[in-house]
Amino acid sequence: MDHRKQTVKYLTCDFFSSILAWILFYFFHLHQLGLIGVFYAPASPELITGSIAFPVFWISFYFFWGFYRDIFRRSRIKELGASFTVTLTGTLIIFIYMVYTDVITGVSTSFLSSFIVLFYIQFTVSYLPRLFITSYTISSIRKGKIGFNTIIIGSDKKAVDVYREIKNQPRSTGNKFIGFVNINGNSSYPLGKFLTHLGGLDQLTEIISKYRVEEVIIAIETSENGKIERIISRIDHPKLLVKAIPGMQDILTGRVRINTIMATPLLQISHSLMTPWQKNIKQIIDILFSVIALILLLPVSIIIMIWIKLSSPGPVIYSHERIGKNGKPFRIYKFRTMIDNAEQNGPELSSPYDSRVTKPGRFLRKTRLDEIPNFINVLKGEMSLVGPRPERRYYIDKIVSNAPHYNHLLKIKPGITSWGQVKYGYAENVGQMLQRLRYDILYLENMSVFVDFQILILTILIILKRKGV
Repeated sequence: MDHRKQTVKYLTCDFFSSILAWILFYFFHLHQLGLIGVFYAPASPELITGSIAFPVFWISFYFFWGFYRDIFRRSRIKELGASFTVTLTGTLIIFIYMVYTDVITGVSTSFLSSFIVLFYIQFTVSYLPRLFITSYTISSIRKGKIGFNTIIIGSDKKAVDVYREIKNQPRSTGNKFIGFVNINGNSSYPLGKFLTHLGGLDQLTEIISKYRVEEVIIAIETSENGKIERIISRIDHPKLLVKAIPGMQDILTGRVRINTIMATPLLQISHSLMTPWQKNIKQIIDILFSVIALILLLPVSIIIMIWIKLSSPGPVIYSHERIGKNGKPFRIYKFRTMIDNAEQNGPELSSPYDSRVTKPGRFLRKTRLDEIPNFINVLKGEMSLVGPRPERRYYIDKIVSNAPHYNHLLKIKPGITSWGQVKYGYAENVGQMLQRLRYDILYLENMSVFVDFQILILTILIILKRKGV
């Protein structure tokens, strides 16, 4: 499927519908002021400026709210609600700007009627073409013209039942089955009568890449549930839709979510840790806060650099490789708090009485001022203000051998501060890292702008009380 082509369809419709909405509203406003009968040049400044600014604003606003994500799996009802809410919010922003700047004469005197008309026009002309594209796409999926490369993880009775139920649906669900992956190591598989055996669980990552898999259905037997964590760790990808057979406990606790009552009941495992608009707000806050922090703390940074240089030989800035989002390595920047070549004998975690820590280093660690250069990593897009602290590959491998679910933390950017660091502090050994991991996993499951704000406030209090280690 051509995701780019589908996205262009929505963008094109939104672009021209926004221009049309502005033109219609502009002439409505002239009529409202009783000026429609007076000669106005077609190329009036207000009309031209609005025809440029309006589509730029609305496309940016739709993008901010995540309208151009998951473009092939849309619900018309949810899209209706989202379009209504976003258009209402965007129209309010536009009118606040118009009233404040008086960009169009007379808007402030007829605020309510102008607001309602602009909302109605923008919603109608933008939603109708979007509805047409979405409906056509849904129809194409149901007719089997559009399909998603799908594999089943599992090979026994439950896997066969799920496959048959999906294939026997009166309308296509869009699943284009490529084959199945076994996890039990048997020599024969009941599902093998219907689908191609692609390999075992150890080859899962390569299979997903080779066949460009877009959807995974986990259909394992109850006796195989112990392997579910290992499976999830291997298929954890933001662009991969993962579904699983719900157990009775899932049904009773209300965790089963389906898009249509006609579909096979499957539990959808969401990779959307935050809504698109919250992700965008988080990124904006990261950038603004980092720029302001670097500027305001520049005098402090200069004093720190002089102090470090005078206290011991070696570079002022410590740079070392860390593992970031999706396992991608990056170099983290900090003010040096240890003697030069402190790890010449290999990786070693620090402790409160570590002899390698310099005199200024102890102060910097207690106040967390050694992490000021981390803001550079945030501006480079390698880190966030809030997120699990980045670790070295050496320690990640040790943690994963005891707790495979640590890999879930690599779904998001590491942070300057974290829930784990606020609640537990710095870790002196792998055992303490595993204890701190509980809080980082809790953060992962409860990510929101509000939670980030709470963690930032707690971090500031810790800094003021000099409780850092």
